[in-house]
Amino acid sequence: MKFRKFSTYAAIVAFAAAAPVYARAAQANATIVAAITQMENDSVKADLAGDKSWFEQNLAEDWMGCDSGGKWFTKADTLKMMADPKNNSFKSEKLSNMKVRVYGPTAIATYTDTYEATINGEHRVRTVLSTDVFAKTGAAWKLVSGHSTPTK
Repeated sequence: MKFRKFSTYAAIVAFAAAAPVYARAAQANATIVAAITQMENDSVKADLAGDKSWFEQNLAEDWMGCDSGGKWFTKADTLKMMADPKNNSFKSEKLSNMKVRVYGPTAIATYTDTYEATINGEHRVRTVLSTDVFAKTGAAWKLVSGHSTPTK
C-alpha cells in the first residue's frame, strides 16, 4: 500500500514539474500560429496592392508553388508576374477556414482562398483550397512551398 501511495505522489510531482514545460510549448506554438496567420493575411494585402516586396522578403529563395490551374511557379516567376500588373493583379481576395499546425521549425497553413484576379492575362474568379509550408530559417519564418486546388 505504501508503494502505491508513493507511486501516486511521484506521478503527481512529475506532472506538476512537467506542466510548465508543456505550457511554455503551447504558448510558443500559439505565438507561431499567430505569426504565420499574420503572414498569410499580409500576403493578401500584398496581392491586392501589387506589392512584390512582401514576396521578396518572405518567400524562400528556392520556393515552389503550384497554382489551382496545375502550373508550377518559382520565386523568380512570381516576382516577374508581379512586375507586370497589366496581366497579373488581384481585384479581391479573402482567406477563410485558416488552420496552422506547428511541427518544431516547420509550420503548415491550410485555408480557403476566394479571389478575383488576372493571372498571366487570364481572368479568374475562384475558390481554392490551399496549403502553405513555412520553415524557420534563422530568426525568420519563410514560405518554402505552396499548393492550391479548386474546390468542388
